[in-house]
Amino acid sequence: MSDLLERFNKPGPKKILSLDGGGIRGALSLGYLKKLEDILKEKFHDNSDFRLCDYFDLIGGTSTGAIIAASLAIGKTVDEITTLYMDLGGKIFGEKRNWWNPMETMKWLKANYSYKGMEDGLKFAFGDLTLGSKEIKTGLCIVAKRADTNSIWPLINHPNGKFFDSDLGKNKNIPLWQAVRASTAAPTYFAPQMIAVMEDQQAAFIDGGLSMANNPALTLLMIATIKGFPFHWPMSEENLLLVSIGTGYNVFKKYVKDIDESTMLSWASNIPEMLMQDASWQNRVMLQWISQSPTADYMDMEIEDMNGDLLGSKPLISYLRYNFRFTENDLNNLGFKKIFTAADVKSLIDMSNATNRQLLYQIGAKASYTIMPEHFEKF
Repeated sequence: MSDLLERFNKPGPKKILSLDGGGIRGALSLGYLKKLEDILKEKFHDNSDFRLCDYFDLIGGTSTGAIIAASLAIGKTVDEITTLYMDLGGKIFGEKRNWWNPMETMKWLKANYSYKGMEDGLKFAFGDLTLGSKEIKTGLCIVAKRADTNSIWPLINHPNGKFFDSDLGKNKNIPLWQAVRASTAAPTYFAPQMIAVMEDQQAAFIDGGLSMANNPALTLLMIATIKGFPFHWPMSEENLLLVSIGTGYNVFKKYVKDIDESTMLSWASNIPEMLMQDASWQNRVMLQWISQSPTADYMDMEIEDMNGDLLGSKPLISYLRYNFRFTENDLNNLGFKKIFTAADVKSLIDMSNATNRQLLYQIGAKASYTIMPEHFEKF
């Protein structure tokens, strides 16, 4: 039995780490992850060799979250990933196509950014590793969307997965950089990623965020527990911890007059963010409904934070959610020397504004005070 199978089948509590999509705002997630790593390292007697892949039995992500998840799963520290991410972010979103150039016109009509910077960066980060490589030290799930079948594809490294190494698929042979690239291929930003899922079958993948799984936490819980997947981990508050980290969110508010005067172009620009927020809201409601989380969100004026609301007679999982709300007040309460304005908020929520990546990391680091050691006492 492989080391991974031994780990997956070993009795005892299982821990899952879920990382949202959100473009360059993944830098904010890294600020949270640094605090999480420090807390857990201290719990393990300040072991300098500690990695988050030592603690979490399954790490998964969508889009920018997939880049971070794959890096954590192969044993990189948060500091190492941050250095890579800051460099990669500048290259990915720094090579915007010039639509005035006739040679670039057709490419520009397909995608705003060249995929070369991302592809080169991912190849540098993951080299020749595949989804089946032994260098992946824990469970990994990369959430992508197969555009030619309109289906969510959770690419997992469990040796007993139906599509890992069978007549149904050979996902173990997919290059890791390519799987991550598939999850990050956001339409209008980047061209789709083609992957040979079988010897005679090509598949077209786009960003996993173009689904209900931009926040992949609920998807990862399903993968860990549903019989069709190979993990089969039992659900209980003592046996399953799900930690979910976001990339920040804005408060969506428009004037009625602006909505009434919306054009097709303005609707097209707003719909992706609207759908992502709806999907994340539904995701969080479901997870708070089956847990009694100390980090429960205030969802809305009707259901509030759902304290005491349980789908069953008792919590089915332990659930922690860490995320940051982009408002002027929330930013200015973090203790930065600068005063944040509405223009700053608009700039920070732009998923392709790479000039913000260092600031986003600092925001995540300051906002990570919400991650407390006692949240992990049971695990």
